[in-house]
Amino acid sequence: MKLIDTNSILELWKNADCVCFDVDSTVCQNEAIDDLADFIGVGTQVQQLTREAMSGSMSFKEALAQRLNIIRPSIDQINEFNKLQGHKLSPFIRELVELLHSKDKAVYLVSGGFRMVINQVADLLGIDRKNVYANTLKFDPRGNYVGFDESEMTCESGGKARVIEHLKRTYQYERVIMVGDGATDLESCPPADGFIGFGGNIVRQIVKQNSPWFVHCFSELIEKV
Repeated sequence: MKLIDTNSILELWKNADCVCFDVDSTVCQNEAIDDLADFIGVGTQVQQLTREAMSGSMSFKEALAQRLNIIRPSIDQINEFNKLQGHKLSPFIRELVELLHSKDKAVYLVSGGFRMVINQVADLLGIDRKNVYANTLKFDPRGNYVGFDESEMTCESGGKARVIEHLKRTYQYERVIMVGDGATDLESCPPADGFIGFGGNIVRQIVKQNSPWFVHCFSELIEKV
């Protein structure tokens, strides 16, 4: 990770041409994979696997595959989840995205979660679905879960950094900011030019300690745009 001082990250934030947001526990207050597991009735098993994954005993892709093999969500279940659970947006994220768009800054959602869920969040925020980078689930003709697209950058460890490299290479962005709550977000800088840690829903000490700018509410970012 590239360490820069607070003044530098403030300057980068004001002049960013691209802002990438993590989704779970950042843009949204909840962790969608855990909520989906609870919704389907396998929350306890998935939480145990999540704890094992966080201990470093398996790769991100292995953990994703194992959790999905427990959940095995059908298209109907995900649609019902989206309809009934709703999406608990973090305070002021709508206003922040609207402000960034008004200043012609590109906004992306970059997540290790599921595109079918995150597309709904993008719609709520007025973010084009083509600006969503997340994992794509696969289904058989009856809508039953059969796997996930292993070619998606976000299914791998280091996937968020790969997405940012792709965005910079494809669109020639010069000042990319990543905003997120987790270690995978922190690790995406570089190639991101700056990182802002977010603790509005959960504070992860490794992120707080290593962020040049750490905020607890998106209103803090609105004030400094």
